[in-house]
Amino acid sequence: MLDLYTWGTPNGRKVSIMLEELALEYNVISINIGQDEQMTPEFLALNHNHKIPVLVDKNQDPEIVLAESGAILIYLAEKHGKFLPTDVHKRAEVMQWLMFQMGGFGPILGQGHHFLKYNPGHGEYAENRFRNEIRRLYGVLNQQLEGQHYVAGDYSIADMAMYPWAARYEWHQIDLGDFPAVKAWFDRLSDRSAVSRGMEVPFLN
Repeated sequence: MLDLYTWGTPNGRKVSIMLEELALEYNVISINIGQDEQMTPEFLALNHNHKIPVLVDKNQDPEIVLAESGAILIYLAEKHGKFLPTDVHKRAEVMQWLMFQMGGFGPILGQGHHFLKYNPGHGEYAENRFRNEIRRLYGVLNQQLEGQHYVAGDYSIADMAMYPWAARYEWHQIDLGDFPAVKAWFDRLSDRSAVSRGMEVPFLN
């Protein structure tokens, strides 16, 4: 059995999308970061960095406890042989765009959430900086998607990693109509039932 410690954030949803795409059974343990549940001693024992998501794979002996959303995606892809090619060239392409998300199209958008959505009007320089960089990153993604359905050719963990961040485009003050290839890709992924289910985790009352 798999235990997923998560919350309704882009990083958390990357993993639940992957688990749904793999059609795996898993337990969801909600970690309410708004109430600092990630700071408890119990969660600290799972991840010293106090961040969701964490995946516990009890099917392994000893069990695997894994943090960092990108690492979890790679682990699941390799274990189940899906969504990460074995061909060296195709695999390199997927890994490149996964790292693009982990190093840019995630951290920068996350900072944009702080300055553009949660703290507007208190730092013109920071707002302009992140607004402009966010638009630049959407432009990079748009250029990559021109002429193809998915980020790295075939549907992969790179798409799963990117989508939950792009799903907050309104927080980024982005009109997807300005990035037609991103919009087509976004709509394509939104139509996948596994993506829709993964975006609803944790299932909150």
